Amino acid sequence: MYTYNPKSMIAEEFINDEEIQETLDYARKNKDNRALVDQILHKAEAMKGISHREAAVLLECELSDEVEKMFDLAKRIKQRFYGNRIVMFAPLYLSNYCVNGCTYCPYHMKNKHIARKKLTQEEIRREVIALQDMGHKRLALESGEDPKMNPLEYILESIRTVYSIKHKNGAIRRVNVNIAATTVENYRKLKEAGIGTYILFQETYNKESYLALHPTGPKHDYAYHTEAMDRAMEGGIDDVGCGVLFGLNMYKYDLVGLLMHAEHLEAVWNVGPHTISVPRICPADDIDPSTFSNAVPDDLFEKIVALIRIAVPYTGMIISTRESRRMRERVLALGISQISGGSRTSVGGYVEPEKDEDNSAQFDISDTRTLDEVVGWLAQMGHIPSFCTACYREGRTGDRFMRLLKSGQIANCCQPNALMTFKEYLEDYASDATKAIGETLIEQELKHIESDKVRQITRERLEKIAAGARDFRF
Repeated sequence: MYTYNPKSMIAEEFINDEEIQETLDYARKNKDNRALVDQILHKAEAMKGISHREAAVLLECELSDEVEKMFDLAKRIKQRFYGNRIVMFAPLYLSNYCVNGCTYCPYHMKNKHIARKKLTQEEIRREVIALQDMGHKRLALESGEDPKMNPLEYILESIRTVYSIKHKNGAIRRVNVNIAATTVENYRKLKEAGIGTYILFQETYNKESYLALHPTGPKHDYAYHTEAMDRAMEGGIDDVGCGVLFGLNMYKYDLVGLLMHAEHLEAVWNVGPHTISVPRICPADDIDPSTFSNAVPDDLFEKIVALIRIAVPYTGMIISTRESRRMRERVLALGISQISGGSRTSVGGYVEPEKDEDNSAQFDISDTRTLDEVVGWLAQMGHIPSFCTACYREGRTGDRFMRLLKSGQIANCCQPNALMTFKEYLEDYASDATKAIGETLIEQELKHIESDKVRQITRERLEKIAAGARDFRF
């Protein structure tokens, strides 16, 4: 019999089913307990987070005035830790060969009509140049799980290739990696290769559902998958990214499990998740979302984003092009701090868009705008599109990054770094319309840098960037 213990290294103890069921029952019983809800929100005002059980009560609560308070608080927390900055990135799919049988993913081994592809290093080079020509500085490498076709050596070689390419003013300055759970030794190799964040989605924390959704392949091992972040930390990777695929299982269960995972990482490693992603199940080859009965509607999705921001105030929150422009706009202020732009979810889709018969995409894209269109849209709304990778490159990762973030000191670096990398983008890649919007925004945002000295240095560096210099950072 497993018992709940956030400091345990056993998956079924730190993600304990009995604890989750008791939490959900407690939340249902207290959904209209206004005094308790106000008490939880008052605690959350300190912006140091709330427990999974407290978050579950807020999730159940449907009192309209209390829900409005939750949204208002989430917006203030987002502003406190991340300001108007939105970090830009793009996924790069290396290979869709996969030996797993995941029922929600078109890469599953039994899908015989998806085009199977694996990029050569020369093809990766061309993809990276295409991404650099858009203006991207940060990539997330994606690959199916196939020990023969996609061994770790292939991933490591691909990382080296990405970092080696310098084209015009382009350079990928941070490579995050989203690949299958692996060993401590392999995580050490990824760390040595210079990865930024190791990302691994749990999909669902309900073990019974997890096993049904992953009937065959290495991913069927629930414990090995769920304990992967601990092995990554042991291997020296101190920035890890979590997430569930909302719509596969009951969202209430998965939200509680996700927050328990964050609490576990804090309890064991003193560093919670660097990022939390919030994907929802969406259409894809061989996958019909209507077959999953737990779909999360938009209004509820907004509330989930807000509650993650309240419960884990320091974490970066990522939303992908699975979501539409309208939905992404709705959740930006509530907690999202990273979005993708100009994304392709097919293998080799940046150099030449795929024909329908050659489809190798993992999922359909809802927001199909170019990076420039996304950047201009963000700037028009007053968000600063940031291409900053300074913390990673200056060694401000893991607990060092979290200490600076939680204390608020990181803003002294983030705001000027965001403006300088945005200025680089405007000079090198932006359309005339985006550049005009961006230059106005930079002038406005310079006034918000509190330190006179930092503001002056930033202004001087912006002038140097306009004159051709690149890659300044605090």
